[in-house]
Amino acid sequence: MEKLTNKEEEVMQRLWRLEKAFVNEVVASLPEGNHYNTVSTIVRNLEDKGYVSHQAFGKTHQYFPVVKLETYRKAFMETTTQKYFNNSYKNMVSFFAKEEKI
Repeated sequence: MEKLTNKEEEVMQRLWRLEKAFVNEVVASLPEGNHYNTVSTIVRNLEDKGYVSHQAFGKTHQYFPVVKLETYRKAFMETTTQKYFNNSYKNMVSFFAKEEKI
């Protein structure tokens, strides 16, 4: 599973929450300052990466997640555990306990 950029993750979070949306709906759900063309490009990149698909309505598309949040979360946690905690969930939990984040 290809790693997403921070902006791609932000857009995916909105799509997971909305379940299906047109680009203008995604833009409306994001903080101000996100432009339609930028979000549209990000959504198309997500589609190219296999995270999103669409249903066409004339010239416009309604997008929906193909990858489930749980699937992405699991892959992200596995990668993070491997990279930063020597592939040990015990080390990861210990880290969060020390940081009082549990």
